[in-house]
Amino acid sequence: MDNIMASAGLARASGSRPLEGRVAVVTGSTSGIGLGIARALAAEGAMIVLNGIAEPIEAENQCHVLGASYEVPVLFDGADMSNPASIRDMVERVGRSFGAVDILVNNAGIQHVAPVDEFPEGKWDAILAINLSAAFHLTKAVLPEMKRRGFGRIVNVASAHGLIGSPFKSAYVAAKHGIVGLTKVVALEAAEFGITCNAVCPGYVWTPLVESQVDGQAKAHGISRDEVIRKVFLAEQPTKRFVTIEEVAGTTVFLCGEAASSITGVALPVDGGWTAH
Repeated sequence: MDNIMASAGLARASGSRPLEGRVAVVTGSTSGIGLGIARALAAEGAMIVLNGIAEPIEAENQCHVLGASYEVPVLFDGADMSNPASIRDMVERVGRSFGAVDILVNNAGIQHVAPVDEFPEGKWDAILAINLSAAFHLTKAVLPEMKRRGFGRIVNVASAHGLIGSPFKSAYVAAKHGIVGLTKVVALEAAEFGITCNAVCPGYVWTPLVESQVDGQAKAHGISRDEVIRKVFLAEQPTKRFVTIEEVAGTTVFLCGEAASSITGVALPVDGGWTAH
């Protein structure tokens, strides 16, 4: 579904919020971390483009609620993040509706858990396409206008798994390591144009994506759901609690602001100390 739906009757707000008038695209933002980031950016005044999988009525409702809550225009675009042409078309549609993209948050992601020798090849290809290649194609599509205007903020939602490895997650870990590498390259290439590119690396956040992994991990390890949470998900997070969506969203908003103008090429852990081991 590649159509765009606007939040009804909302004019651009006229306050003095830090991101007022900025156009922000957040992929994978119909739930979980992505939706939390979209809300946090909207609260700072950014115009929001949601992207993800949603039925038309659901998407329209999300746009209306988000737009009305923060008095910003909100669009939904159902571009397929596994399709480069669909990604390019989305950027063009956003340009016609809102203007050039100022803030890009590459958050879309999928997961599959299996040993390497049993990992389905189709799942590998899909995870690399959504979790890594989509970020490349979107970044490529928005960079020319960002360079021309001398401003841009790109935040890639990676993972603690972009910095370390874990068993049974070969495709996810490979993709997230790739995201960290892509972040560094884009940061170096774009630094002189007023563009920053950073990666946020959350530890385990309680989202639908994580919840869906619990049963798979329980089966793989032969333990209960509660034991998976304690012994697998939170074992390496010294805080012994899940990272909150609000913490990831707040970090992302900070990286999009003026105070972070000299922060670029960073893979920033938001992981309760996991990667400090």
